Amino acid sequence: MEGAAESTSSGGKPFRVLCIDGGGMRGIYTAAFLDRLLDQYRRIRGGKHLDLGGGFDLIAGTSTGAIIACAAAIGRPMSDLVKLYREWGGLIFPERITESKAKLVARIAKGGNIVRAGDAALREALKVELGDITMLDVYQKRGISLSIPAVAMSTHRAWIFKKTKTSGVRDDNYKLVDICLASSAAPIYRSLAAIENPDSKHEQIEVFADGGLWANNPVMVAMLDALMNAEKGQSIEIFSLGTCSRPEGEEISPTKIHRSMLEWKLGADVAPLSITAQEFAFDNMARMFANVLSDCGREVHHVRFPQQKIPASKLEYLGLDDSRPEAMNALTSQALTDADMVKSACDDPRNPQGQLIHNLMMSLPAMPEAGVPKEFFK
Repeated sequence: MEGAAESTSSGGKPFRVLCIDGGGMRGIYTAAFLDRLLDQYRRIRGGKHLDLGGGFDLIAGTSTGAIIACAAAIGRPMSDLVKLYREWGGLIFPERITESKAKLVARIAKGGNIVRAGDAALREALKVELGDITMLDVYQKRGISLSIPAVAMSTHRAWIFKKTKTSGVRDDNYKLVDICLASSAAPIYRSLAAIENPDSKHEQIEVFADGGLWANNPVMVAMLDALMNAEKGQSIEIFSLGTCSRPEGEEISPTKIHRSMLEWKLGADVAPLSITAQEFAFDNMARMFANVLSDCGREVHHVRFPQQKIPASKLEYLGLDDSRPEAMNALTSQALTDADMVKSACDDPRNPQGQLIHNLMMSLPAMPEAGVPKEFFK
């Protein structure tokens, strides 16, 4: 596979990084957005399908973003990811955590049956899409580094499944399926992930929780890995994608601060709060770090896209576990609109971030319409 080749102001090929946020079922938005943008550039470039992952040196993704990240890394078409969410979403999230207190109480009575069924469905869906490919396979066959955040339950500490030039061999033989299960194991919404250590001689099982608990926006993880692995003096370009985040915020009366567990929807309302706070904080930290590093002589560009505001009509469809067909249709529709807006920015020679995205898209290698064959990794 031919790699991307693009000159920068420093005179060489940039070290390019793709970061993809978590967000549950909102991952269909990210996949549809990328599919639309890639298809537009496919037509511009003469009809060849474009290999998104092949344009990057490092790909980082958290939770649902880990699934899209790993799929891009092995050369799967983004249209396949849209299909995955549509076909499997209702099985992965068979029952929403709703506003109704009666339904919340009824869900308690069902115990772990709902998340158990969702765990089995997700494992099967990932197996179909990612096969038995490991992190080392991706690094050796495609030359792409991966950084996938999770939480190790044995220590309650941040964990990053990682394969880069400087990462060593610890995670080499983990399968992408297991890594995605670990990174997307959102408490309350899904089961924890019990993953077999592939290098253990004693059938060691490790349990992980969702990386979104600490790095739902993995841009800071990716920026550090880029600084550790890019060549000395090589410019760095970081492309960071959100998952159609809703405009958040509440006007809370002092008399309404004593919320019960039911009013927090058994804790389910904490996850969107954490996601929004992290997205804003890490995005701004990454932007400021990029500016400081550039001022110190290390050229770093950070592009966060898309950044369009969500229409009020779509707000009801942004639940992390909302797998209703109408919700997926609404997110897909919004993705197409936002991709067109980003393409307009790419067409503007005065828009520096649009030009970075345009240069990336024009330099992506080609791939077959069905994606990179899995046999390529054997």
